[in-house]
Amino acid sequence: MKTIHVEMPQPNTKRFSSFIADSEAMIKAAQELRYRVFAREMGARLKSASEELDYDEIDPYCDHLIVYDHLKNKIAGYTRLLNHEQAQALGRFYSQHEFDLSRILALPGRFLEIGRTCVDPDYRGGAVLTTLWSALAQYAIEGGYQYLLGCASITPGPSGYAVDAVFRHIETRNMAPMTLKTTPIIPVPEHLRCQRDESGIPPLLKSYLRIGALVCGEPYWDEDFNCMDLLILLPLEQLEQRYSKHYLKENQPIDESKNSVVL
Repeated sequence: MKTIHVEMPQPNTKRFSSFIADSEAMIKAAQELRYRVFAREMGARLKSASEELDYDEIDPYCDHLIVYDHLKNKIAGYTRLLNHEQAQALGRFYSQHEFDLSRILALPGRFLEIGRTCVDPDYRGGAVLTTLWSALAQYAIEGGYQYLLGCASITPGPSGYAVDAVFRHIETRNMAPMTLKTTPIIPVPEHLRCQRDESGIPPLLKSYLRIGALVCGEPYWDEDFNCMDLLILLPLEQLEQRYSKHYLKENQPIDESKNSVVL
């Protein structure tokens, strides 16, 4: 499969930059990255697999947040954003097809949902994910959103889904109170659950937990994506406190000795 490359017309002094995709070509390149991560790596069954892209009916309503590598002219990281107004136009948040969100959506304030977050295998080390979080914080602050919603996916190990072992890794402070518990529409079937922790906590979920995100109950079993999803809720003031200092800095130069953006 040939990877889609999108040439950036403007010069840039940073190794990485983040922005909302403003062209069909850039969105298509992001969908190709999604395909490689979710279909080829995770084994997801996608309706758009014949095109070697990952897209669905939610995409046209979303903003597509890109982390771009200006040295290699390729997308290094990605997440899609479905904000409060876009969800109203669509009629729902994506995660509502996995969970009953009635308790959460009763909270006062505006919500921002992220999904399909992925990082190219060549960049999984920290800088790209940090750049993505910083850009997300900027988007949330400028948009005046109060809560971040998202599904953190955990793939199974050879023996199945270690639901109980995963919850043993999550500290009490990261567990949502009963008033914010969600119910998965399809829970992980008992015959697929196992006790041995063979997958561990993935980096994205670890970053959620470090910031102070709440895990809102039992996971949803996503058969098509070959994973279980935990519903995450994060008051966005916590993201703002941690990441606003990053995006307020001047453009950061390339540190070629470390092959990454200087943070």
